[in-house]
Amino acid sequence: MRGTRFAAVIIAAIAVGVSFVMYGNAGSSASGETTASVADSHGELHVPHAYRATYQYLGSWAVAADQGSGAKELHIVYLSPGAVQAYRNHGHFPDGAVLVKEVYAAATGQMTTGTVSHADTLKGWFVMMKDSRGRHPDNKLWGDGWGWSWFDANNPSKTTSTDYKTNCKACHVPAEASDWIYVSGYPSLKP
Repeated sequence: MRGTRFAAVIIAAIAVGVSFVMYGNAGSSASGETTASVADSHGELHVPHAYRATYQYLGSWAVAADQGSGAKELHIVYLSPGAVQAYRNHGHFPDGAVLVKEVYAAATGQMTTGTVSHADTLKGWFVMMKDSRGRHPDNKLWGDGWGWSWFDANNPSKTTSTDYKTNCKACHVPAEASDWIYVSGYPSLKP
């Protein structure tokens, strides 16, 4: 019996050790851990690994079809661990917070509830990282307090964006007053 308890303690200690190696120092902030895994030393962003399991769902957007009923796209947005609570506490996104927006082509059809659109084909990801420190002043994908990048669905490790001012910022101009993020569409940010 004593040997079994000792073995259980050893297994638990190993599990804790593995957790520290995989997820970082327990004393570090969630946004700090995210920063290292999403942006490399040159400021190249990447779609975070396993974000669906570790990030918090923030909200969804339906982009109306150009003609007819339904949606042409659905955008599903996630925010890095701890960033929602930090936003609620302080009213702004903490440095290193990461937003991941999945962009899907939508399919629309009739269901018992009426005309319904749903996510169909993944088109890609838009990734933003909060940068209140000015990490990469010489990188054209960083500015206005964020790192910005689009990734096509077939290549989540290589951005197709070349300059955030021409590739990304125009879509966010109406949200400039709320730190370039459409916070009104994210119920989890509201107290």
